[in-house]
Amino acid sequence: MRIGELSERTGTPRRLLRYYEEQSLIVSDRAPNGYREYDESSVDRVLQVRGLLDAGLPTRIIKQILPCLDKPRIIHFADATPEMLATLQLERDRMTERIRCLTRNRDAVADYLDVVRAGGPPDAPAEASGRP
Repeated sequence: MRIGELSERTGTPRRLLRYYEEQSLIVSDRAPNGYREYDESSVDRVLQVRGLLDAGLPTRIIKQILPCLDKPRIIHFADATPEMLATLQLERDRMTERIRCLTRNRDAVADYLDVVRAGGPPDAPAEASGRP
């Protein structure tokens, strides 16, 4: 598939896809006309990269751990230094905290929606509940 299709299927701007390629996060072949050609696995790879970026991981770390994510049950990371492992542990802990925060926020929004849909709390003033 060409870059436009990959962009549409992943919701990722073409400019970012080119950047991911420059950073060796994704790869393409070149057609005789010079167009980039991506295989089907690139869709999952781009979504994976975006998820890791959204989680706060920098591209330099993503580049190092992507090979491990292709086969999650067989992880071989021959050049893992103690510093790299410490960085990954810190990033994992940051993600865990963000998940906790997002979960609390999601639950608060869900509670709010439940109250609003039920007509507001019984003792709320009319203007606070949105009723006239």
